[in-house]
Amino acid sequence: MISYIMRTLSVAFSIFIVMDSFGNLPIFISLLKNLPEHKQKYIVFRELIIALIIIVLFYFIGGAILDFLKISEFSIQIAGGIILFLLSLNMLFPGSKEEKFPKSMEPFIVPLAIPLLAGPAVLTTVMLYANQQNISIMIPAIIIAWFFSLIVLISSSFIAKTLKDKGILALERLMGFILIMIATQMFLNGIASFISLRF
Repeated sequence: MISYIMRTLSVAFSIFIVMDSFGNLPIFISLLKNLPEHKQKYIVFRELIIALIIIVLFYFIGGAILDFLKISEFSIQIAGGIILFLLSLNMLFPGSKEEKFPKSMEPFIVPLAIPLLAGPAVLTTVMLYANQQNISIMIPAIIIAWFFSLIVLISSSFIAKTLKDKGILALERLMGFILIMIATQMFLNGIASFISLRF
């Protein structure tokens, strides 16, 4: 039981980091700042629900897509490690994210749900874990990661006022550093799987 809980929390933590809720805070704040606070919370919740549906759906169909494309598990591990590594570098050395998205209208699905929450890195991570963990671990892990992302983003105004820009930046860099270690291990596991299969 303890082993099950620890594995679930480990997967949930990885997914939560990849969702980069703290890194996305400035974008959410910027895009929603002209709306009333109750409207902001509604939009955040709606976009998170959409992201959750996409992530869970991809968990179920991701394996079929890989089989159809004849992509092996170690290829996903290596590619996933590279994608997460690049994402972690962006978290450690962030540029200006806000300028990429229009602010003139209420956001719907794009860019909040996709690609900020259910982006390529998250979908790759879920697809990778789908080959390693069973559904009794994956679904709770996805929901736990989603729930904590919801808490972070629903509290965006409070967190922004409390931590300020430097605090959010420091937190995002800490998450980026942890993600680099996860990405490196994922990449090494893919290399090890390839070597053991070929030799």
